[in-house]
Amino acid sequence: MDNLDMKILSRLLNNCRESDRQIGKELGISGGAVRVRIKKMQESGVIEKFFLKIEPPILGHGVLYFVVSGENIQEILEQVSLVGEPYIVVPCVGGVTVCGIAIQENLEQKIELAKKLMKDLRVLSIFEAENSVFKSNLTKTDLQILEELIKEPRQKIEKIAKNTDLSTKTVTRCIEKLHGNDGFQFTLIYDPTKIEDFIPHAVLSWIDGDLKETLENLNDTFSESYLQIPFIAKNQIVLFLYSDSIFKMDELTQKVRTSKNIKSADLFIPKKISFYTNWMKKSIVESKKSPKLHLSYQTN
Repeated sequence: MDNLDMKILSRLLNNCRESDRQIGKELGISGGAVRVRIKKMQESGVIEKFFLKIEPPILGHGVLYFVVSGENIQEILEQVSLVGEPYIVVPCVGGVTVCGIAIQENLEQKIELAKKLMKDLRVLSIFEAENSVFKSNLTKTDLQILEELIKEPRQKIEKIAKNTDLSTKTVTRCIEKLHGNDGFQFTLIYDPTKIEDFIPHAVLSWIDGDLKETLENLNDTFSESYLQIPFIAKNQIVLFLYSDSIFKMDELTQKVRTSKNIKSADLFIPKKISFYTNWMKKSIVESKKSPKLHLSYQTN
């Protein structure tokens, strides 16, 4: 892996439907060279699969994020399943695991329930994602196309149209709509342990001040080190970064901690990233049964 590979990986993480040609144009190399590097990352296991990430509120779910002490994934899944559907689980260096749970109703009650039920795990932090930032107005046609994109998010428009018996114009319009909604991300799942010479890491920062201003300041300072666009959850901002040494990683983390409006910041180095799609598939199947053409979702 070299810096060019990391830049290609970063672009695919932020939009895996971006063409090889367009990525190459941005980076100053040919589309063919980009294609070769992507194939190499797939063969080495760096890129595990391309993935359509849907934020749970888009399909009517709230989402809770837990930071727990422990790395027994099976035990963690059993515990979180008592509260809701697993959404993402990320074991990190240092014996800490970050997990997200999709919850369909009674979010506040579920937070209290989680604290009681997860007594076998040492819960270091629980925070709720901000639902209001994600707007949802899907049609049944959108859901039909979503089912195809979940299978393979890089599918050509012509293939999706053929599989859904819809026009290419309809498919194109839907994909443009999804691209314009922050609740959908055409991305990929990668294996951090397969990335040599670079360290992917995340900094969870707690904000005391204006969230928008803080994000703009962080973008100005850290965008050159971004692996993915930042994630916002109420008064938290998660920065996804990469460094070429532990010293650079420590330097970036300390710089986040001393940034304006940052109350505190914690460093996480992922060892594995797992997304779970059962909640997503079930929600789409249920939504398609609705008699309405346009479906707006709300979480309670």
